[in-house]
Amino acid sequence: MVSDSELKVVVLGLGYIGLPTAAVIARTGAQVLGIDVSEHVVETVNSGKVHIEEVDLDGLVSGVVARGHLRAATQIEPADVFVIAVPTPFVDDHAPDIGYVLQAATTIATVLAPGNVVILESTSPVGTTEKVRDLLAGLRPDLRIPGRTSDTADVAIAYCPERVLPGRILVELIDNDRVIGGITPRCARKALAFYRRFVRGACITTSARAAEMTKLTENAFRDVNIAFANELSLVADQMGVDVWEVIRLANRHPRVNILSPGPGVGGHCIAVDPWFLVSAAPEQTPLIRTARQVNDGKVAHVIESAAALIEAHPGAPVACLGLAFKANIDDFRESPAVKVALALARRFGDRVRIVEPYTDGLPAAFAGTAARLIDLDDAIESCPLMVVLVDHEIFKSVPLDERAAKQVYDTRGIWPDQPPVSTAPRDVRLAS
Repeated sequence: MVSDSELKVVVLGLGYIGLPTAAVIARTGAQVLGIDVSEHVVETVNSGKVHIEEVDLDGLVSGVVARGHLRAATQIEPADVFVIAVPTPFVDDHAPDIGYVLQAATTIATVLAPGNVVILESTSPVGTTEKVRDLLAGLRPDLRIPGRTSDTADVAIAYCPERVLPGRILVELIDNDRVIGGITPRCARKALAFYRRFVRGACITTSARAAEMTKLTENAFRDVNIAFANELSLVADQMGVDVWEVIRLANRHPRVNILSPGPGVGGHCIAVDPWFLVSAAPEQTPLIRTARQVNDGKVAHVIESAAALIEAHPGAPVACLGLAFKANIDDFRESPAVKVALALARRFGDRVRIVEPYTDGLPAAFAGTAARLIDLDDAIESCPLMVVLVDHEIFKSVPLDERAAKQVYDTRGIWPDQPPVSTAPRDVRLAS
């Protein structure tokens, strides 16, 4: 492969994974072009700024853009390596939608040349990389495609899923181990050579299908374990027991490590990816399906619990603390906090105030409601009721003497010294 300074890389999709990935690659000296359908995103990146919140990303993007190693566009150009990092949502019946992936592959086909490497990073159902291969084979019959010819292929096609934590993306893109699955072993080796340029963690090669299932397995594992914690919280509510104390005590056992419950599960990974396994093998995945139902059902439980607290204090304003799907980020995708706050805003109107330090305005879903965004100090002064939905560090900093007299429903356990409040939730069935 060519030297770092000569290497040309195209990253398709400049979202929460694509932009950090493009910036990290550009830092090695490679010439990186980021492709996005949004003119706003392209203009923002080309000005050296970022459109997403991630630790240290703004400084990195500013630097690599200034040095001419990263630029953005809406139109693709020829390159040595193409990295697909576009969304893979699911449709209403939880079936995965790989339309964005296939569209990205179609775009790549217009400039694909012998010696190129095509890598899919988007979390995808098992077999998606092969579909990318088949699509490229159909669109470019002039090229020898791996797995479709007995001769040495002209291009390499591989799958390498991201496995990073929001808030630590730049660190984990470099330090975390990577699983690289090739359509053929030769494809895997060519992709391995690319990742070795910027990854310090171990890079393990395997088949594309094994790599695809590995990513889904990682997220399903976490979802199942979170579901246990969330289900335990429902039982504790029923029994009148402090679930946080129970978990804290149970975790003193040397072989027990229960996760923390919350208002549900959000983000584009854990809340979505397990359905890819369920969709592919519905008869073999009752546990994974149930975990998804438990975690989705927890949202309804929290809504009814919070509503019971609000109804018990007629006229009192309530502060919903947090909208992001996890602490200290601005990512609202599939966020249970958004679902809870929106349901309360629709039910209780202008009594609902939202505190979210990682946004300047409420998401579009709140249009038409009377809810309004306020800062934390205003909430402490004006809201006798509080519903904690996200464990942002700034929320943890509020001392007991500023909230002792308030009625608090804490779904994250950030204030263990807060006087307990009975929310008396109505019976709520699990989501189906």
